Amino acid sequence: MDKQRCLNSWSIGLAAALALAIAPPLLANTAAAGAAPAQDDDVPTDAELAGTNCAIGEERFLPADYYYCLATQNYGSHHYAYAQKFFTTAASWASKPAQYVLGIMALNGDHQPVNRPLALAWLALASERPNSDYRQAYESLHKAASADERQAAEQLLVTMRKTYADSVAAVRAEQRYTAGMAELTRLSNSGARFCMAGSGTMAQPNVDPTVCPTAQSVVKVVDTMAASVFDGWVGHVQVGPLQQVPSPDDKRATN
Repeated sequence: MDKQRCLNSWSIGLAAALALAIAPPLLANTAAAGAAPAQDDDVPTDAELAGTNCAIGEERFLPADYYYCLATQNYGSHHYAYAQKFFTTAASWASKPAQYVLGIMALNGDHQPVNRPLALAWLALASERPNSDYRQAYESLHKAASADERQAAEQLLVTMRKTYADSVAAVRAEQRYTAGMAELTRLSNSGARFCMAGSGTMAQPNVDPTVCPTAQSVVKVVDTMAASVFDGWVGHVQVGPLQQVPSPDDKRATN
């Protein structure tokens, strides 16, 4: 596998993990939550979900994305308890898609009892950012909910916000991202390559650093994916294009 294919295989895996359409049973009742039902051609099969490539090395930069990927993979493999566990972990790292999916699962009774207050609470968290794609789903369910269901959802949110609200989860995720990107930036400035753990396959693992992409290329991919993870959250700052740090000799030559 050459270095460009190595980079591409990882980024394609991330894109698949961010798909909101998980499986037909999950989306069966999304119309009740105000979301447009997915077309059959848009819904990945269980086999496609199970075959999603999740790069474990991404956890050092974007754990929300990595655990969302693991959740979709386990859902496709019919390991529903693990899927819910990883969706919940992703939600604790400010994954709005994960919070939305958890809400739809609770609303549908997808491998769990139907829990409309819990669904409403998850959708409230998923839609908390300005111009959220999940706002319509939350507002529709909120409108259809009874007074008791709304009150129960607010009671749940008192506790859930302490872990899953952006004021906590996104701040923590941003700190993880910033630390990881600082390491990548140092490598990029030295012209090094970076092997993302788990970005290869079982048949062709990435163990040879000479075929891995440059750290600068990985920075661009991670920064692009971070824009999706933190989309709409005002606290996120993208790294942007990197500038080569001049050596001391270069500085003296220009003086």
